[in-house]
Amino acid sequence: MEKIQKTINTKKFKHIMFCAAVIIVIGWVIFRFAAVASENARYVFNASRVAADVGAPVQVVEISQTDGVLYEPIAVRNNRAYVAGANVNKFKAGQKVGEGKIASVSSDLDLDTGMFVVRTRGVSDGLHFAEFTARGHFVPVYAVNNDTVMVVRDGVAEARSVTVSRQDSNNAYITSGLNDGDIVILSKVDSGTKVQIKK
Repeated sequence: MEKIQKTINTKKFKHIMFCAAVIIVIGWVIFRFAAVASENARYVFNASRVAADVGAPVQVVEISQTDGVLYEPIAVRNNRAYVAGANVNKFKAGQKVGEGKIASVSSDLDLDTGMFVVRTRGVSDGLHFAEFTARGHFVPVYAVNNDTVMVVRDGVAEARSVTVSRQDSNNAYITSGLNDGDIVILSKVDSGTKVQIKK
């Protein structure tokens, strides 16, 4: 036992143990770097490589002309509503509002309120929605950004300028820029990105 104790206390033994500890630490660091590199080489750990090879996964909608309805809020009291100048062109005589309809829309400002008067017929007091119906191309409003939508062309996202005639909180009515059969991307993606359509 004394002999072992003396051997442990020698400089040579301590030096050997220190070198062994350093070699173990270096070996562990090399092993970890190799393991991380191996993980990064696999697709499951490298989303950008997957997107570059097979395309970024995107949700899409195929465009075709449909009958659609947009809803514009209108607060009615005693069959009258007051609307701002920015919104007055969204209301027309004959538009359906709840159980009734719009009877007329003034072309002049009401001097007392500084707003335009919309008269209704058969509409109860409260908040309602005036319905705008049309046949054409409708896309979710979040797919439109600065009058541009992203479409799929040859597996790549492409920016397309469109004309938005009007919109509500859910949908945009596009009057030019889209054709039947166009694939509009609903996911956020940059122009020129290779895409993979998710069903």
